[in-house]
Amino acid sequence: MGKKILVVSSSPRRGGNSDLLCDEFVKGAQEAGHNVEKIFLADKHINYCKGCEVCDSTSECIQQDDMQEILDKVVDSDVIVLAAPIYFYTPCAQMKTFIDRCVPRYLDIKNKEFYYIITAADTMPKNMDRALSSFRGFTLDCLEGTKESGILYGLGVWHKGEVKGSALLADAYNMGKNA
Repeated sequence: MGKKILVVSSSPRRGGNSDLLCDEFVKGAQEAGHNVEKIFLADKHINYCKGCEVCDSTSECIQQDDMQEILDKVVDSDVIVLAAPIYFYTPCAQMKTFIDRCVPRYLDIKNKEFYYIITAADTMPKNMDRALSSFRGFTLDCLEGTKESGILYGLGVWHKGEVKGSALLADAYNMGKNA
């Protein structure tokens, strides 16, 4: 039986570079026999964290939006792919909002494998350290028993669809196939 994989695409553009790489990861993982679901955050209604601290005592957010359903899927998954375009050397606002809204259930997100798909106009892998550190701060520092299983840098892509025709698509597919 395959793994239960949740792909979280935070691109604000359907068909954006990180989103296209997510699609290739999904194809590879499905071909390998895994149960895969992709969530396109831009299609969801997710409010910002209000910092009200109610979830500290209830493990539930007071906001009634799509995040409760997404959190159930996160907790239920074996593997989570976090994919984001990088703006000004940090993950986009959609990903940051998603991460912040995991607070009510972060103690329930245990023993997961994580993959990161990072796209940026910048061409220097070293310049992605801050973005990668942001992901790791959430996954490795805050979640119990997590394992980092793969990182894909899609660098030198800015305009929508620039990743098409590149070796990055095969890299994403293979990463999914080997998940």
